[in-house]
Amino acid sequence: MNDTPQRSAKAEQTRQSIIDAAMQLFRTKGYDKATMRAIADEAGVSIGNAYYYFSSKEHLIQAYYDGINAEHAEKAAQTLATATTFSDRLTGVLLAWVDVAEPYHEFAGKFFKNAAEPTSPLSPFSADSEATRLAAIDLHRQVIDGSDIKLAKALRAELPELLWLVQMGVVLFWVHDTSPGQQRTRTLVVQAVPVIDRALRLTRIPGVRGLVDDVVGLIRTIKP
Repeated sequence: MNDTPQRSAKAEQTRQSIIDAAMQLFRTKGYDKATMRAIADEAGVSIGNAYYYFSSKEHLIQAYYDGINAEHAEKAAQTLATATTFSDRLTGVLLAWVDVAEPYHEFAGKFFKNAAEPTSPLSPFSADSEATRLAAIDLHRQVIDGSDIKLAKALRAELPELLWLVQMGVVLFWVHDTSPGQQRTRTLVVQAVPVIDRALRLTRIPGVRGLVDDVVGLIRTIKP
């Protein structure tokens, strides 16, 4: 049922009620104690019905990731529609993610503990996460395409994925950030992005371009 492209309104409502129940239990009881049966009870559906929509708790969390990703894209669109400099666009997109994810920070550590396991379907590099990963990479492609930055062709092709990896680094920092409202993560984004911007603009200098070509070549060699 997870991959069914079209659902009836009632089916979508049931599916969303299961996700909402899971998020509620993750907050109140913690990830480990929120069993599929408890989630089904909270949602008011049978355990069989819960498994019909989500084959495991991990797939339920994948739906949560998908929801955050869609919400992030919607919020980031506000920045991408108005900002023109690379720095402003990337800052806006990364801060939009922090805003969207903030309500879930208290149990994010449990989620990302599972996601760090290479064989987990929750891994951002897994086949199960491919659609979400590609959508996030495309968002960073939009950051570049609508900006004022000039780049070598080879670097431009690889940069969306590299910026997504930067976002993954921000997410990891955010998971460990205990400051109110994750203010340290916001400061990191605001101060790090201009550095990234300047570094990228330096890549057009002839003496640096050869080094950039080597780095791009290395990336293409080790990519799966």
